[in-house]
Amino acid sequence: MNAAAPASGQVRQQQRIESLCVGTIRALSGQPDLQFRGHRLHQAGRPLPLFAPHLHPRPDTDDFRAFRGAADGLALRLLHSDAALHRQLAPASPVERLLFDLLEQNRCEALAGPALPGVSANLRQRFEGWARGFCQSGLADSMRGILLFTVTQITRARVTGDPVPQDLEDLMEATRAGIVPQLGHDLAGLRRQRHDQASYALHALAIASQVARLLLQEHADDEDTGASQPEDIERAAFSLVMDLDASVEEGVAAADTGLSRVLGEHQGQYRVYTRAYDRVLAAQALVRPEVLREDRALLDRRVAEQAVNLPRLARELRALLADPADDGWESGQEQGRVDGRRLARLVASPTERRLFRTEQRTPLADCQLTLLIDCSGSMKQHIETVAVVADVLCRALELAGVSSEVLGFTTGAWHGGRAQRDWIRRGRPPQPGRLNEVCHLIFKPAETPWRRSRAGLGALLRPELFREGIDGEAVQWACQRLRERPQARKLLLVVSDGCPMDGATGLANDTYYLDNHLKAVVEQETRQGDIQIFGIGVGLDLSPFYPRSLALDLQAAPGNSLFRELLELLATGLRR
Repeated sequence: MNAAAPASGQVRQQQRIESLCVGTIRALSGQPDLQFRGHRLHQAGRPLPLFAPHLHPRPDTDDFRAFRGAADGLALRLLHSDAALHRQLAPASPVERLLFDLLEQNRCEALAGPALPGVSANLRQRFEGWARGFCQSGLADSMRGILLFTVTQITRARVTGDPVPQDLEDLMEATRAGIVPQLGHDLAGLRRQRHDQASYALHALAIASQVARLLLQEHADDEDTGASQPEDIERAAFSLVMDLDASVEEGVAAADTGLSRVLGEHQGQYRVYTRAYDRVLAAQALVRPEVLREDRALLDRRVAEQAVNLPRLARELRALLADPADDGWESGQEQGRVDGRRLARLVASPTERRLFRTEQRTPLADCQLTLLIDCSGSMKQHIETVAVVADVLCRALELAGVSSEVLGFTTGAWHGGRAQRDWIRRGRPPQPGRLNEVCHLIFKPAETPWRRSRAGLGALLRPELFREGIDGEAVQWACQRLRERPQARKLLLVVSDGCPMDGATGLANDTYYLDNHLKAVVEQETRQGDIQIFGIGVGLDLSPFYPRSLALDLQAAPGNSLFRELLELLATGLRR
């Protein structure tokens, strides 16, 4: 295994933690439209503020209880704080705003009270863990650091009633003696007004302002030593937990995304310049038969090399996706319902006991799983492995009684093709929307068994099919095909190694036009609830686009362990 494998495991662990935590946050806050994307909590598709520093534990150093405490803190903030009022009252200075936000978080956590003893314990443990980590990092060694640390400790203790841990009191004793007289009136006000956000904010603003003045005074005293500028104090003091520019994991990057100005100006309305050249094609028809036979032979060799335990995979898929269903009656039982057809035996043999019948219950997988594969140019290097995964998965699903379909998406040309040429001939009207020829590919139709689709799956190995990717429209197309299927349960697995990419569309609109459309599509389709969508990132964390996602290391052979990871992802999603 290469170095990326442990990082991939860390990503999966982080995703499992986020899945558990978001359930807690939804239940406690009463707000169902919450989800993690890119390790950031989103509500209705929009990222929430970062709130207080101690709400951001690190997966490499903190245990699960720390994440549970952070989840409880986030839930109480959403439950008890009026976000609009908080924004209205928040000061402009970065330092004051940070302190004001921390004091509001303390107020919300104090409202857990004795009615939620477990939540209170989780919150206390998380805050104390953050405080000790702050000290161990050396951030409390400077005058500014110890001042900020002391303020966070005494204000929280005053609002929540939790004492400062004994091992931390000596560290801040001198600083506390110097600032408590200056803050005494407002510290008492925090405790008194904790049930009234507006009244509490008056005391919080006064404390934030006073502490900011003390910090600036410290900065003035240190000005000749090359100390940082005042606006850098916030990041310098709280970098232990607030440095979110760094990836949570080493080795697996998160998909880069941002906001689309063009979509924002059009109220999120996605536009397509022309659909005249869009096509839906059977991939098998695009490859010469003799080439297709060679590709299928190569794929068969690659599948055989992996030695995947196909029967076991099929059993695990059936156990995961099947539900018990009635399958007739089993006669000749010694208990159950009386079988009238066997009562005559009782006359001939009074001791006969096998006069009953029972209902037979067998697992029935009333399920359709669609694999949607990104056929953009960057996927060429991974396509042999992806083809093996698709082929093995289709065979195992068929053995498990699950219907499967393999689709792909690409473009009909590089850099716009005929659609862009039409746009140029018409004078390049601004903000044209999608500006390329969409090409959707069918490698294996849902109604066709694996044996008759073997050649079509071999077409996955043809590099000339791989151009650019319009992901959002492809997800819509795959969901539309799924809805036409009769199965009760519908799953969509999207395999991709990056963000949506089409050069012509990006240049004519903006960089994140296709990104934002993909986010909106996934959110809309997920909200409908009839299709469960999963993102499979090839060496990339796709959680900014797909709340249920898995980052795979495809440098290693796609053996049994890879399919176990896929099963874990499906199981996590189906439990939600």
